[in-house]
Amino acid sequence: MTPVPESAAIPADPVQAYNYDGIAEGYTAENETSLMNAYYERPAMLELAGDVAGRRILDAGCGSGPLFAELRDRGAVVTGIDASAGMLELARRRLGADADLRIADLANPLPFPDNTFDDVTASLVLHYLRDWGPTLTELRRVLKPGGRLIASVEHPFAIWIAERSDGKTTDYFQTRQRTEEWTLGGQSTQLTFWDRPLNAMTDAFTASGFRIDVISEPRPAPGARDLFPELFHEVVGESFLGFLFFDLRTA
Repeated sequence: MTPVPESAAIPADPVQAYNYDGIAEGYTAENETSLMNAYYERPAMLELAGDVAGRRILDAGCGSGPLFAELRDRGAVVTGIDASAGMLELARRRLGADADLRIADLANPLPFPDNTFDDVTASLVLHYLRDWGPTLTELRRVLKPGGRLIASVEHPFAIWIAERSDGKTTDYFQTRQRTEEWTLGGQSTQLTFWDRPLNAMTDAFTASGFRIDVISEPRPAPGARDLFPELFHEVVGESFLGFLFFDLRTA
């Protein structure tokens, strides 16, 4: 783990941080049915989003489009962006040729005018960014006044507990780099994450002009324990530390 200051510059080649092209097919298949995605993260995002009928939503880091599809089915007008061409190709197969999908990296300025969207969803994407400040400033810019940013990230305390359990002397309060090799569908890639404490997250949100309405540690969807009993054998109660969710508002 390499501690770095929160204000450090973004890497020149952001694709090294979240190169999903090589595992696009395998990740998409896993995402469709897994406990953490299909029965935990996605239902929690949709619950926070609430009634989206008629709202214009930017799905930032849309991947292969599962959340995009759910939001569209609920009546939202959705635009999806992702840095992975491979994931966007799968999204187009899912969503159809008329879906508004664009390649865009959240580390760079967004290709939209000010005040374009009612809501932004950022599903498990912010933790790939070394510095949240420029990205959050851009997301706030493209949101209308009173707009919402609904975001999920890896739970910082869950990461810290796992690393301490593995014998690593991780400083929870440092923003630090973590690289993992993921193998899905017979293909592998390296992904780089930037772990940070909760206070660094909330400070970044408020410094970028967002008001924090909700911080959520939700339960999984009903029936998850019955579907995945082997994953719940050490869980006390109905939930676990997995991801952390935010409902944020612009002024």
